[in-house]
Amino acid sequence: MEKKKKTTTWMIFPHCVQTLTLIILILHLPHLSSSSSLDSDLIALQAFKALADSSNNLLSWNASSSPSPCADWRGVACAQGRVSRLVLEGLSLSGESLLPLANLSELRVLSLKNNLLSGAIPDLSSLAALKLLFLSNNSLSGPIPPSVGSLSRLYRLDLSSNDLSGTVPVSLNRLPRLLTLRLDSNRLSGQISGLVLPSLQDLNLSSNALTGAVPPSLASFSAAVFAGNPGLCGQPLAASCRNAASAAAPVPPAAAVVSSSPGSKPEGILSPVDEHRHRGGMSRGAVIAIVVGDFFALVVVSGLLFLFFWRKYSSKTPSHLQEGEKIVYSSSPYGGGGGATAGFERGRMVFFEEGKRFELEDLLRASAEMLGKGGCGTAYKAVLDDGSIVAVKRLRDAPSTIGKRDFEQQMEFLGLLRHPNLVSLKAYYYARDEKLLVYDYMPGGNLFSLLHGNRGPGRTPVEWGVRMRVALGAARGLAHIHGASRTPKLAHGNVKSTNILLDKTGAPRLADFGLALLGPAAAARSGGYRPPEAPADGRRPWASQRGDVYALGVVLLELLTGRVASDSGDLPRWVQSVVREEWTAEVFDLELMRCRGIEEEMVAMLQVALGCTATSPDQRPKISQVVRMIEEIRCGGEANASISPTIESDSVSDSVSEDAHVP
Repeated sequence: MEKKKKTTTWMIFPHCVQTLTLIILILHLPHLSSSSSLDSDLIALQAFKALADSSNNLLSWNASSSPSPCADWRGVACAQGRVSRLVLEGLSLSGESLLPLANLSELRVLSLKNNLLSGAIPDLSSLAALKLLFLSNNSLSGPIPPSVGSLSRLYRLDLSSNDLSGTVPVSLNRLPRLLTLRLDSNRLSGQISGLVLPSLQDLNLSSNALTGAVPPSLASFSAAVFAGNPGLCGQPLAASCRNAASAAAPVPPAAAVVSSSPGSKPEGILSPVDEHRHRGGMSRGAVIAIVVGDFFALVVVSGLLFLFFWRKYSSKTPSHLQEGEKIVYSSSPYGGGGGATAGFERGRMVFFEEGKRFELEDLLRASAEMLGKGGCGTAYKAVLDDGSIVAVKRLRDAPSTIGKRDFEQQMEFLGLLRHPNLVSLKAYYYARDEKLLVYDYMPGGNLFSLLHGNRGPGRTPVEWGVRMRVALGAARGLAHIHGASRTPKLAHGNVKSTNILLDKTGAPRLADFGLALLGPAAAARSGGYRPPEAPADGRRPWASQRGDVYALGVVLLELLTGRVASDSGDLPRWVQSVVREEWTAEVFDLELMRCRGIEEEMVAMLQVALGCTATSPDQRPKISQVVRMIEEIRCGGEANASISPTIESDSVSDSVSEDAHVP
């Protein structure tokens, strides 16, 4: 019996020593944190391990064999001699063990999702550098600390699938960079009407006990974001806040209280006197007469309106389609009728390839749908009588200053350009006041819509492989244009994401090439892509191959950042300002963070894009060099290894969602 008791004592002794060591570590944390050194980070991590790692999964966290956590400690990464990342996902970490981590003052990324952590979330206001906080799928309880609002650099917060209670703190409004907020599957209650998060792109508040109206700043998200909160109302939910308010309003005492006295009458039953008063003294016959009179008046008014509109439109062309065609070709030399109109020069359709031929009259009869207006003109989708589809571009303002010979020579040269990444010019029509270009129709839309359309919940992300294919295809198409033998050398003149079209296979094709010299400078009308050396007024035609490389560099930045290259914003300058501060994933589109193992490729592509958008034209690479660099990156060549800066990879598992266009 004594032997058994003695054995038990020796088994308990190591746990007592561990607990005593932990107490000593925690007592030293405040003093060590003030020193702001790696030593304080080491003590904080040891304290966390002692509290959380009961399964002993952090074997590499051994200060005796590896005294520096920056060496090979699992899930730990450092920057400038301090712990900057702690990613420990799915390791069965448990207990109320988050408190020591509040002393990692230089921490930028903290991901402890898919563990067994419990207890309250401590005050994290000391983590001023924190950018990503993932604590989902644990057993954390208590309220969300208002101190989270002091993390001004935070742009992703995921506390979903825990046991959190209390309200959603309004202090979150103090997070100007917050892009992701996931609080779903908790026990949060109260109202969210005070939330104003203009930069937010990824939101989930479902499966809680929230009440009140959805604020206007969040109304653009889908209803699924708020599902599982019966007390919420307003857009985008089906429940109207007005109906919810009336349902919750107290019932008037006269209707709600049923007297228990013997002489009281049942609720809802009116006596003859009450019924007469309820009708305002009108008899049943009077009410019927009023209803019949109103109905008759309604029938008369409806008939008059029908006759009026029938007479107005019966004399017009019955075909809505033909009316649309007149709008499209309102200044055509045929006036929509097919015969030559006095004062107009009769033109002809010129084709560049064998196949079906058609005349302008066929285009006039075709079903026409406007696709968009650009710097060079207005584009239409035309469905011919035989069902074939072409794209027709009507040159902007139909400039009559272009001589017929110059125009035809330019068109004949462009018509000879054939490449898998160019939109082929099929035919053209020239008259003094009407100039039309006929192209193959691209059913896949354009790169701008693919990248920037429908940003928010429900959007299908554009994967990295797709973006690389578009970048390489656009560069190859531009290289074919630049390599065409002609003096002076041919330039595209209007490279931008709306002029990169997608065919039925999704392959990219450059459109509008070679048209910049036919009118005012298209580059001047596309400020976001205009190189510094381009004329700003656009009074004279202008295009250059170095300018094309600059514009392609802006397109590459669009592919990398997900931001719009708008006329009011300088995308290259914004990227350069972020890069000068540090290499971080803040530059890159959050949609790309879903993919693993692409960080080096993204950094390499960023280097290419920044080289293309150099301020000095002489410092920009030639397009042939750009093609080669992109090919090396896509094939995993040596270009990846040559990149010296390191990116702080924020692609923590699959926690990333859609990005915002945030500076």
